[in-house]
Amino acid sequence: MRQALLDWFSKHKRDLPWRGAREPYAVWVSEVMLQQTQVSTVIPYYLRFLKRFPTVKALAKAPLAEVLGQWKGLGYYSRARNLHRAAQAIVEVHGGKLPGTAAGLLELPGFGRYTAGAVASIAFSEPAPIVDGNVARVFSRVHAIDAPVGDKARERQLWQLAEALVQGPRPGDLNEALMELGATVCLPKGPLCLLCPIRGECQALAQGRVETLPPPKVRAVRKRLELKVAVCRRDDRVLLARRPDGGLFGGLWELPTAASRAQLTRVLEGTKLGKHLATVERTLTHRDLVLELYATAATPPLKHLDGYTECRWVTEAETEPLGVSAAMQAALERVWRPAADL
Repeated sequence: MRQALLDWFSKHKRDLPWRGAREPYAVWVSEVMLQQTQVSTVIPYYLRFLKRFPTVKALAKAPLAEVLGQWKGLGYYSRARNLHRAAQAIVEVHGGKLPGTAAGLLELPGFGRYTAGAVASIAFSEPAPIVDGNVARVFSRVHAIDAPVGDKARERQLWQLAEALVQGPRPGDLNEALMELGATVCLPKGPLCLLCPIRGECQALAQGRVETLPPPKVRAVRKRLELKVAVCRRDDRVLLARRPDGGLFGGLWELPTAASRAQLTRVLEGTKLGKHLATVERTLTHRDLVLELYATAATPPLKHLDGYTECRWVTEAETEPLGVSAAMQAALERVWRPAADL
């Protein structure tokens, strides 16, 4: 099965910008960007990011706000924050070079077992296992694993299978072959079994259970998060504030936001809210987010907002390079419309 995967990968792998020289920094950036994000979405971001931050030292030296700005639109901003923190640790502790083993990489911020295994195997040819969603689906079908996503015994079994399979020559290619197979052939729905190089080993195919394995994950009840948002105007500018680095939307810019109208008035040092302007709804990973936008009754002469790191008055053009969540970007797009449209 191992040789069949390697042979298939050599012939059918996609031409992607991070495949080639396999420079450790570039491999690392690509793997972080690809977490929970499609390849087609990642490619332009990856190219721009590497152009702006071509080395670990360049990334470590850059202000976090600029890194978040380059990440704008990719979502899951904790990935960017951890990249920046890890880059600084790599420069300070490792002289600007990534550790060459999975164990060494696991000591860095943001490196979990998957990311460490991917970078160690692809960039340094260490036989380190990986299990992501694609690999888990392949193993679940090949070995007819009935347990649902998230089951601890299932996770242990998947990692044991990955550990056994990666041993041998070309461990990086083997890991990439598994991911590539899951991404292009062993699809969640409508898998292309006739094109699979290991279909003869697949128990799910033999049992007629390909479409039912792996069993779906039991979804947690989604929470509804409603926030009040202040639209403070000064001529052609609006007031934006940057959140502290930790937590939800950490380090990102936003219109002043709070859980209630009263709390938002306190943040604005007594400036009262006026008419309701718009409602923006977005679906996050575990939440349904509702933003209620309100005009302010006056223009607050603020230089600091309680609970924020900094604030500034910006034009529409000046918001472009700032790190802004997708939900807040949607709110800003409503703000920049002519008043009659709100």
